[in-house]
Formats: sequence, structure tokens, C-alpha cells
Amino acid sequence: MAPQNIALLTDSCADLSPRLAAENHIYMVPLRILCADGEYSDGVDIHSADIYRRLKAGELPQTSLPSAESAGAVLEEIRDAGYDGVIAVMLSSGLSGTYNLLRLISEESGDTFPIKVFDSVSGSLGQGLTVLQLAEDIRTGMDWETLVERRAPQLIANTYPFFSVDTLEYLMKGGRIGKVTATAGTLLQIKPIITFAPDGQLQSIAKVRGRNQVIDKLVAMTADRCGSHKRYNLAVANGGAPAEMELVRQKLTAALPDYDHLWDGEIDSTLSVYIGDGVLGAAVQVLD
Repeated sequence: MAPQNIALLTDSCADLSPRLAAENHIYMVPLRILCADGEYSDGVDIHSADIYRRLKAGELPQTSLPSAESAGAVLEEIRDAGYDGVIAVMLSSGLSGTYNLLRLISEESGDTFPIKVFDSVSGSLGQGLTVLQLAEDIRTGMDWETLVERRAPQLIANTYPFFSVDTLEYLMKGGRIGKVTATAGTLLQIKPIITFAPDGQLQSIAKVRGRNQVIDKLVAMTADRCGSHKRYNLAVANGGAPAEMELVRQKLTAALPDYDHLWDGEIDSTLSVYIGDGVLGAAVQVLD
């Protein structure tokens, strides 16, 4: 029998605030951050501001997928809360082994407690948008089969996040540069716009000069990806740039005023290790 009481699970890279996660009954598995003075849990005892301080002091923390024990503990908590099935949407497998960890756990759990695990092929607000829309779908009564066979794959395939980073230095040092091409543009104030490639790695898709042009480019690329679609969700995010995120929000909603939902988030500690601060993000999720 298909699950009736469905829980949602994601990881700390979805960039959901504790309030948003609680309001939508979304469970969270934290990734691990390995620092010079010990191991921390992303979003629990370390946050992006801590990472920025460490990076500026010359430290380069390492990231690691959640432990099997912590993932197992969250799934046990879900089961104890009375849920009989789980939909998990995890950080891109192109950046982390988190998806594969949950997939292996789901295979072990079998049919007695179904866990359907999805690779978001994304992160941050791209990943968060999918989980939040699934929460909305569960609230409106969408059944398990529709959610796992059609809705979740459709949302993942039609979610388009874009990010501006101040520097590629940490992506290069951390070995997560993927298809992002290093540029000697620091002195010229050239800022790369990055997104997730089809294989889930990060790729550079545009370069602009100066912060003002960054905001306009993020909005233009998001609006262009929405095209003539009539139903869509929007999201904005920032890493150490909340005031500029508000500008992105204003310009994005002016360009795309007919959104179903608009969510915002702060870049998590894990992604902050690789992209530093001064990050802005915008995303659209097409629903029709």
C-alpha cells in the first residue's frame, strides 16, 4: 500500500531557514564541516558567517557528507513521528555523496518504510524550491505515486538557479570548480555567473563587470528562463549580502510579478566553503 502520511527530507544545502523548514514539516540532515579546530554540523553549530571569518583568516575548511548515523537518526525520528513514507531531495551528486548515502539507506529500508531519494542536480535555492513546492503539493493532497513518479522529477527538471560569486578562488582551492573556468578578472571587477550543469557540477555561464550589472544580469537570466510560462515560483538567496539580495528581490518581482511563491534563503556553510561571501542568487521554477 502506498504511503499516506508522507514526510519530506533534505539536507542543509537546501538553504531553508529553521522557520521555513518547521512551517513545512521538512526534516533536515546536516552536512559536516571539518575545520582546524574540529568537526561541525552545517546549520547546527556552524553557519556561513563563521566560514567567511575562517576563509578571510586563511583557513580552508573541508566539507563532508553527513554520517550514516546522523541520517539514520533523522529517518528514525520521521518514523517515530508517524510518517509511513519519505521523499528525500538531496544536494547535487555532482558536488557531494549525500544523495548516494541516502539512496543506499533507502535500499536497506525496503518496502516496509519506503524512502524515495532524488538527486536535485542543484543546491541552495534550486534544491530548496523543489522541497518547498513538494510540501505545498502534499498539503493539497497529491498522492505518493504522482509525487514520486511525475511531480518531483518535473520540478527538478524545471528549476533554474543562478548565482553570482565574488571570486573563484575557493572553488579552485577546494577542487569543486567543475566546469567553472577560472578567470583573471579580479582587478577588472569581473564577476562570474554560475549555475548547475546537467551533470550537477558548477559551470560558469556569463561574466559581468561590477556589482550593479551582476544584479541586472541575474534578473535578466532568470526572467529569460521563465520565458512565457504563466505559473512559476521564484527564490532569492545571499551569502553575506542581504541588502543586495533585497535589490534582487525587487527587480525580480518587477520582471516576474505573477509568481505563485517567492522564497528566500541564506547560503549554507557547506557551499560557502567553496564560493565565499558576497554571493547573490536568483531562481525560477516553472510549474506549467
